Amino acid sequence: FTFTGTCTYLIGRGDVTVLDPGPADAGHVEAIVRALPGERVAAILVSHTHADHSPAAALLQARTSAPIHGCAPHVAARDLHAGEINRLEASADKTYRPDHILQHGEALNIGGVTLEAVATPGHTMNHLCFALQEENTLFSGDHVMAWSTTIVAPPDGSMGAYMASLELLRGRAEQIYWPGHGGPVNEPQRFVRALLHHRRQREAAILQRLKQGDSSITQIVEKLYAGLDPRLKGAAGLSVFAHLEELIARGEATSGEAPSLTAQFFAV
Repeated sequence: FTFTGTCTYLIGRGDVTVLDPGPADAGHVEAIVRALPGERVAAILVSHTHADHSPAAALLQARTSAPIHGCAPHVAARDLHAGEINRLEASADKTYRPDHILQHGEALNIGGVTLEAVATPGHTMNHLCFALQEENTLFSGDHVMAWSTTIVAPPDGSMGAYMASLELLRGRAEQIYWPGHGGPVNEPQRFVRALLHHRRQREAAILQRLKQGDSSITQIVEKLYAGLDPRLKGAAGLSVFAHLEELIARGEATSGEAPSLTAQFFAV
């Protein structure tokens, strides 16, 4: 899920902002401090509360006394249905406590740079991207990455919110994205259009499978992800589930029971 690991960004000079300090890894926190000789960690910035992004914020704060800014505490897109199990429960950092929650459009000015919060719910409902105004670039967190598509997994994530957030970014003018995992996203507007097209194609393919008589997520995954590494089928199932919830919300699909990974689904 994390490719080569989480990207931690050190932004500014003198007074430095540390974006997404990562998992609760004392060695990594020490490496951040060692990378800033003669400079000061003035702010800790967090994009979202997954366990590979936010837990080290508290460790770095204890080391530097810097305030934590960024996303709100973890919140699910919806409540669990009766008997439903959150398969990614362990990935949520529910210990995260920011000193200041940044609202959409709010700016943080530290170390000679301006970082604007851009609300992009979907991967998680508290996800923020950050626009670096002086360079016309965007730190895109896990919302847009070049190495892989983003996992959107109910009940924490929402496909409808994710698609709306992609549309929001498509209307912005940043020239390069720096993601939470992997290398930079070049030509980001073109890339975001491709992501939207891919998700819409996947949604159409899922709806077609329902019309062809496949009614379970397992059946749909076997048809749409032929040849997929078996270790990734669970993630694929969560993605299909997110699309199905969105189809139900729009009245294009239904389920004979509360929607879940094991429920039966039907085209309307």
